Amino acid sequence: MRNDVSVFCGPRKCGSNLVGARIPRGKVITTARGSSTGELEGHASSRLPPQPCSWGQSSDLLSRIDLDELMKKDEPPLDFPDTLEGFEYAFNEKGQLRHIKTGEPFVFNYREDLHRWNQKRYEALGEIITKYVYELLEKDCNLKKISIPVDATESEPKSFIFMSEDALTNPQKLMVLIHGSGVVRAGQWARRLIINEDLDSGTQIPFIKRAMDEGYGVIVLNPNENYIEVEKPKIHVPSSSDSSDEPAEKRERKDKVSKETKKRRDFYEKYRNPQREKEMMQLYIRENGSPEEHAVYVWDHFIAQSAAENVFFVAHSYGGLAFVELMIQREADVKSKVTAVALTDSVHNVWHQEAGKTIREWMRENCCNWVSSSEPLDTSVESMLPDCPRVSAGTDRHELTSWKSFPSIFKFFTEASEAKTSSLKPALTRRSHRIKHEELRNIVGENIKTSFYPTPG
Repeated sequence: MRNDVSVFCGPRKCGSNLVGARIPRGKVITTARGSSTGELEGHASSRLPPQPCSWGQSSDLLSRIDLDELMKKDEPPLDFPDTLEGFEYAFNEKGQLRHIKTGEPFVFNYREDLHRWNQKRYEALGEIITKYVYELLEKDCNLKKISIPVDATESEPKSFIFMSEDALTNPQKLMVLIHGSGVVRAGQWARRLIINEDLDSGTQIPFIKRAMDEGYGVIVLNPNENYIEVEKPKIHVPSSSDSSDEPAEKRERKDKVSKETKKRRDFYEKYRNPQREKEMMQLYIRENGSPEEHAVYVWDHFIAQSAAENVFFVAHSYGGLAFVELMIQREADVKSKVTAVALTDSVHNVWHQEAGKTIREWMRENCCNWVSSSEPLDTSVESMLPDCPRVSAGTDRHELTSWKSFPSIFKFFTEASEAKTSSLKPALTRRSHRIKHEELRNIVGENIKTSFYPTPG
């Protein structure tokens, strides 16, 4: 079989002299629904101008290409292992993902010139990583998986969060962790870091373990688990001839056009989605259909019910926006329970989110945002927004800001807790001094009375 394909688009309607153009087989990459434009790199259509060819010309093109053979050569089946062992990878004693046989880090470009297939493979590994982190939260961190909504029926879509045993009963301290947007799930800061760096930098596990060592209860939010995916049901559309009163000749012409349209669509679909991936639909989770909704729901049903005198938040990226939205909706409650908030490269915006003056003032006193910066850790960074202090996280990589600011965040919480305690003590001391002063004055008054007006007898 020849190693290239002749493409004929007819006369110069295509806007370019493409007659006899040769497209090397190895350079044709197909895309499926949802593929990004960037994934078309190397595809013939990314290099050629639009080609308004007629269906007759497309049929001629189809007859010249052994489509099944072309797709088979271009893209292997999207059939990937469902375990780390199946991928031949494992985490070593340092928490780094390494190939079992070679000891090498994960390789994205496993198959050259097959970007879509490599991306699908990476996503399949990412799903395994997510389940692996869930297991670590339960087994290594001793957290409990709690289903939400709390009153969900057996059949409705559900999500979950993770909590320590004492999350609701710890009378002193509670730490709440919120990750950013994207593919990350509960317990993760960045999937890329987990795969390419290590578990410490990419997960929330170091935060959870240290928090528990220092006597905090812990709640881990899962703000990106907003829906479940199910296969889209196939809808049968009856042909127009079934119920039409049109003349038979007109119906036949319509049916012929419809069949040609279907052939054209099937040809395009097979080229675009050669492996016939299932079409999925999303069923959203009640009261948890967005990160913002999720944060409010967990606050109402868990955090607000906790016994902790001091609640602390660590919120990364979009998690910071979700926290600000929580403040807007539950301002008085948040102010009464939350002692301090550590934001890491938060993407919140007090103007766009319409946070009021009282919220901005509270954030200036009780929040700190560790932002991506090349400056040393904790160096003050200027801000255009009048919300909270910004300091350097000691890295210019967005996804690393939580891990790099880890020691500073715990120091910030300790200082905030001590400041809150010390601010109460002077008030108590002043009150006790006032009482003593009043008592002394009364005693002195009685003595004065006694000296001027001696007791009879």
